[in-house]
Amino acid sequence: MFRSSNVAARIFERQIRTPAPGTSVHCARLFYENLVPSHTIYDVECPDHSFRKFTEDGHYLISFSRNNQDLIVYRPRWPSFCCKEDNCIHDLPQKAKRFESFFTELYTVSLASNNELICKDMFLYSESNQFGVFVTSTAPLHDAPSSGEAVPGIPSIDKITFHLLRLRDGDTLDKKVFHNDFINLTHNMGVFLYDDLLAIVSLRFQTIHILQIRDSGNLVDVRAIGTFCREDDELFLNSNAQYMPVSDQSQLNHSENDVETRAHQNPLYQNNTLLSGIKQRLLSFVFREIWNEESDDALRIQSLKKKFYFHFQDYVDLIIWKVQFLDRHHLLIKFGSVDGGVRNADQHPAFFAVYNMETTEIVAFYQNSAEELYLFFEMFCDHFHPQSRSSLHMNFISSHSNNIYAFEQLRGIKKKAIFTQFVKKMLGSLPFSCQSRSPSPYFDQSLFRYDEKLISATDRHRQSTDHPIKFITRRQPYTLKFKIKTGPEAGSADSRTKKISSFLFHPFLPLALSIQQTVFSQPSINIHFRK
Repeated sequence: MFRSSNVAARIFERQIRTPAPGTSVHCARLFYENLVPSHTIYDVECPDHSFRKFTEDGHYLISFSRNNQDLIVYRPRWPSFCCKEDNCIHDLPQKAKRFESFFTELYTVSLASNNELICKDMFLYSESNQFGVFVTSTAPLHDAPSSGEAVPGIPSIDKITFHLLRLRDGDTLDKKVFHNDFINLTHNMGVFLYDDLLAIVSLRFQTIHILQIRDSGNLVDVRAIGTFCREDDELFLNSNAQYMPVSDQSQLNHSENDVETRAHQNPLYQNNTLLSGIKQRLLSFVFREIWNEESDDALRIQSLKKKFYFHFQDYVDLIIWKVQFLDRHHLLIKFGSVDGGVRNADQHPAFFAVYNMETTEIVAFYQNSAEELYLFFEMFCDHFHPQSRSSLHMNFISSHSNNIYAFEQLRGIKKKAIFTQFVKKMLGSLPFSCQSRSPSPYFDQSLFRYDEKLISATDRHRQSTDHPIKFITRRQPYTLKFKIKTGPEAGSADSRTKKISSFLFHPFLPLALSIQQTVFSQPSINIHFRK
């Protein structure tokens, strides 16, 4: 910890003092208290694009054209200009106030074709920042008829295309196309990228597609989890069905087993004779957990009647909502009702399962009100945000399990709320959306304090305010270091219009974009930087 807040004194102290082991990066990040965005250019002249985010290495700014047809990639750069006067303290010249002074366009790529549009809420970059994953799709059909193994009540999209691009030059290296399917692409909800593994959730066909991004730039199918869990499950069932006697096949189709009979009557599976592989794994795990709760057989049967058979149809009706990687072998899967999969999931009961892809087993199962799962979430929140060890900046994002200030804030909210409702609300954010948080040091809660109702590291639109967002140091004397305001100091002419703001912070430079927009007007873009 530096003794002085003066930047020159800190540099000198860094030369003569060695930080404690394992704290060198944290000591270096303290310099961001001195290097803050101190100047703002309001309503910058810039192209009419929809700006998405910076990549983690800070080399690229991703944006899309307003017609959602083209991808435009920029490279951030610092403005430079000449000043003829000796004392150069006046305002920036007009040339330096343009968007082109801060960003250089690298290329424009036309991704969408025919009746497809770019899904501007969906963008993922690979661990090495070499590749980017983009999606184009046609318009969804909400009253699509169910056919085959499709789940009734889920919309259908005629064509969804995943594009793998090399970010350096914009070359399209590979594509993966899904037909007559539905994938929730809002805020990357239906997609998760961990290292080189890409998980895609098909809501319509209840399948988790695991793909691998090879260094050669290819998307390779690794496995599909849903109807089948192992690669040879389908071959095994088909081969056994071929040589099964007719009487045995009749028994298979009209099984006396309670599990299969109720599943056959369920409209979700009326076209299948068996439950899906992932659903069978889930029911087996629930059955064994209830069975092992009691040692007496009579009590076991009574417990199974109350906890398993009575709720059997509820378990069968569950569908996969969302998925995330916990590591390379385990998935956190969120189950719920059909309505919660396409609408507001917070209003519907949900369950969480931890699935081992190698053994194809469910290793844990919780309801969204489980205190045990919440305790795991509170103590080990970073484990629900899996990051590569080679990540430069993502490992320093604040959470209540690695930051005392965030933990105190969470504890204060917990004291004021009803505990059961609080647990459901906190667990409602699981599984986390992939790459949804900014690694900017200005969101580091050990360095700065700010109003999280107005701005946070999470990538979300927020209601705009006429008051500036203040960033105050955590160290005494708790000085105001800088302010972010989405509009001019004079304020807006029409304060009654509802405005939405979004913020794009560079991962390590004192540079940020604030975007303010209304329903009926063009967005206003401001650039905040260190002058």
